[in-house]
Amino acid sequence: MPYTSRPELYDLEYSFKDYAGEVAMLEQIIRERNPNARTLLDVACGTGRHLEHLRARFECEGTDIDAGLLRVARERVPDVPLHRGDMRDFDLGRQFDVITCLFSAIGFVGGPDGLDAAARTFARHLSPGGLALVEPWLTPDAWIPNRPHLLTPEEPDLVLARATVSGLRDERISTTEMHYVVATADGFDEFVEHHELYLFTHDEMRAAFEGAGLAVDHDEEGLTGRGLWIGVRR
Repeated sequence: MPYTSRPELYDLEYSFKDYAGEVAMLEQIIRERNPNARTLLDVACGTGRHLEHLRARFECEGTDIDAGLLRVARERVPDVPLHRGDMRDFDLGRQFDVITCLFSAIGFVGGPDGLDAAARTFARHLSPGGLALVEPWLTPDAWIPNRPHLLTPEEPDLVLARATVSGLRDERISTTEMHYVVATADGFDEFVEHHELYLFTHDEMRAAFEGAGLAVDHDEEGLTGRGLWIGVRR
C-alpha cells in the first residue's frame, strides 16, 4: 500500500521541515563516529529531500517502498541510484558506511517482528564499523490519542488543508486519520488517508538493533526532538 495517493503534494505538506539543518546534524554525528565514511544509503527516502543535501557529502543511494514518492525523488536527484524495496527485506547486494532511516519511517514496519527484520536488513547492508542512524516514531507513553490537528500549507496556485485526528488501536498501534482538501484554479479535490505506526518502547528498539549485531546508543533529542538511535556494526 502506498504511503500517499498524491505524492506530488508531499513536499508542500511537509514544507516546514528543515532538511538542510537535519543533514548538517547528521553529518556531524557521522564524522564524529566514522570520519572516513564515504557511502550512504537512505532507507525510506521518500521524495529525496534529505538525499538532495546528503549527495553533496556522500556517495548516496536510496530505497523506498512507495513508487509514487520514488518518482518525485528521481526528478529531484536524478544522479542518485534509487531502488524500490521494503525496509524489512530489501537486498541491494552491497554494503554502505552509513544507513539512515529518518522522519519516523521505522514506525511503519508493522510490529516487533517487522522491527527485528528491518534491523537485520540494515545490519546486513552495513560495512564493518558502519553506522545506522534511525529516527524513531513516538513511544507508547508519548502518543496522545483523540487529538485534532490542522495543517494549511500553500503555494501561489494551490492551497492544501489537512485535518488530522489521532487514534489508538490495539494499545500499541497509533492511527492518524487525515482528511485533505486541495484547492486550485480548476476547483477542489478531497480525499482521506489513514496511517498506522507501531509505538515501540526504547527497550524494544534497543533489543532489535542489538539482536542484529549492532552496538547501540540513543540520543534523546535527535534531529527533531523524537530522538535518534545510533547503531554501529561490530
